[in-house]
Amino acid sequence: MPQSQYRAREVGAKTHEVVEYDHDDTKPGKPLHILVPGGLVALGALGVIILVAYLTWFEGRLEQSTGTLLIAILFPFYVGGVFLFSYGYELYNIPRAIRLTAIIVFLTVAAVVIVAVLFFVLAGGGKLPEGSKKKSSGGGAKIKPSIKPSPSGGNVSHGPNLGPVIFTGLGGTRTREVTREVVKEVEVPVVPKPVNCPFCSRSYVPVDENYICPSCGATTPEELIVQSQEPKQK
Repeated sequence: MPQSQYRAREVGAKTHEVVEYDHDDTKPGKPLHILVPGGLVALGALGVIILVAYLTWFEGRLEQSTGTLLIAILFPFYVGGVFLFSYGYELYNIPRAIRLTAIIVFLTVAAVVIVAVLFFVLAGGGKLPEGSKKKSSGGGAKIKPSIKPSPSGGNVSHGPNLGPVIFTGLGGTRTREVTREVVKEVEVPVVPKPVNCPFCSRSYVPVDENYICPSCGATTPEELIVQSQEPKQK
């Protein structure tokens, strides 16, 4: 077998040499009959591998175990197609064909990994997390809450009432006003107070004595019952 006079990276001259060799009936073999089918098999297998990887890790339509199994089945077909292409391209020189096959497969795997990483990054919009944005903005927006006292009294305790909260962006480019109000009611227990009987001046707690004076047996007046149930003044 005649040896090729050009290196694999000299694509133009190398391709012209292969075509002339194939058309020369005095030389044995037809390299294009191996190169073209091998190239088509390699491209077809590579395309299906990329499609399976996309459906598995990007679209999620295939399970990872199924996608990995399909890629493992298709990969030998890709390597075999690349070897047939290299075998015809190197004019039946097996050592040089094996070396070219290894180079093509390695570059293909590296390119697929790089494209996959870039796709993941660009698919996310290249946005930084919110925490990183706040750190890089030098403090971010300022929040000015205002607390208003609750107008209601009695035995109901209200939580903090947040009035207008103003978000002011850097440079005054954006201003948004948000009004938020939080009300929390808490029941305060009332301890009954003792009162003095208007008939015998006996001091007692009406609720404890069933609203009857324990000394004279008189019924506790309505106004004293209300007075007993009023909360103590602080």
